[in-house]
Amino acid sequence: MIGRPDAADGVSPERLVALAETLIRCDTQNPPGREASVVADLVGVLEALGCDVDVVEPVPGRPSVLATYRPPEDRAEGTLLINGHIDVVPVVAEAWTRPPFEPARVGTRLYGRGAADMKGGIASAIEGLAACRAVGIEPRAAIVFHLVADEETGGAAGTEALVAAGRVGADACIVPEPTELRVSVAERGTVQVEVHVEGEAGHGSEPGAARSAIADAARMITALHDGAVSDVVHPQVGTPTCNVALVDGGVARNVVAPSCTFVLDRRTAPGESVDTVFAGLRRVIDAACPGAAYTLRQLVVVEPSEIAPDHPFPRFVAELTGSDSFVGLSLGTDGRFLRNRLGIPTVVYGPGSIRQAHTADEWVEVDELVTAARTFARAYAGFSATVAGPRL
Repeated sequence: MIGRPDAADGVSPERLVALAETLIRCDTQNPPGREASVVADLVGVLEALGCDVDVVEPVPGRPSVLATYRPPEDRAEGTLLINGHIDVVPVVAEAWTRPPFEPARVGTRLYGRGAADMKGGIASAIEGLAACRAVGIEPRAAIVFHLVADEETGGAAGTEALVAAGRVGADACIVPEPTELRVSVAERGTVQVEVHVEGEAGHGSEPGAARSAIADAARMITALHDGAVSDVVHPQVGTPTCNVALVDGGVARNVVAPSCTFVLDRRTAPGESVDTVFAGLRRVIDAACPGAAYTLRQLVVVEPSEIAPDHPFPRFVAELTGSDSFVGLSLGTDGRFLRNRLGIPTVVYGPGSIRQAHTADEWVEVDELVTAARTFARAYAGFSATVAGPRL
């Protein structure tokens, strides 16, 4: 008796790498937002796989590609969403040893901007469907690809806009960001805060006769930067952090500074609120610099998010990878919109390392691309609404 074929056996490393190279060649730097350059290639490959494809522009000039593969006779047992971003961060060309948008395979690695973050992951996810088709396996569920703009600068023109427009619906989602082939179930958010410190101007020859806002800010910064800003210890993302990213102060070289402003990037763990973040900042600042006059102004909020490791969907994906452990991410992904706003069970899983993302000479291991594609193929073959589990 011949057993049912394994969808993973249909993965073609050559086809996969060729697709990744095609995507990398498209300069989709954001800012300014050049996602349109990759749309034709994505539409072509997805239509060739039998997907219904729609290109949407919630913001003019910032397209996202939405594609759906439906099993024959529309007998889908649910919907599995693949959400990946097609924009990449800007490059500093002189920091690269090779042209960033000319992919190069060197040894076991594929180089180019987006190789890890995350055109390699998108290529693996698409190759998973190509593999199913190659061995004659029809997915049990509808497979939907949302290949979106604008993730690198917050998602307002991409996934967030699609959610607001009611264009996102699925039983579960995989985001193929680089996780070193591990299943991530939690990610940090961020609250970016401007701290404005008021001092008292005075003559530079008598600094003790006035109150320097820069000196006060320095005490605050020393306490805040990578300091103990929270008592939270999350099992996957660890302890929240605080980075002092920008400083501006003083009026002249011979004047005691009457004002100073600095900006914090406070990374948050799931369960933390903006109110608790601000309370923690005030606690640290007041202890480090008693009597200082300062104000806090909220600039940007990116929500943390998570799914319980014992939820059925992370367990389903983990079993496909052969692992029973889960990780968290110190950064945020578009998965937060799906978890927090729509309650869609969502995990992050993909080839490459976040340590390569945003770097010069960005690369991904070809073997990881192939392994991820094999996992996606098996996910498509085995997914149904039943294994998706309950909403969050």
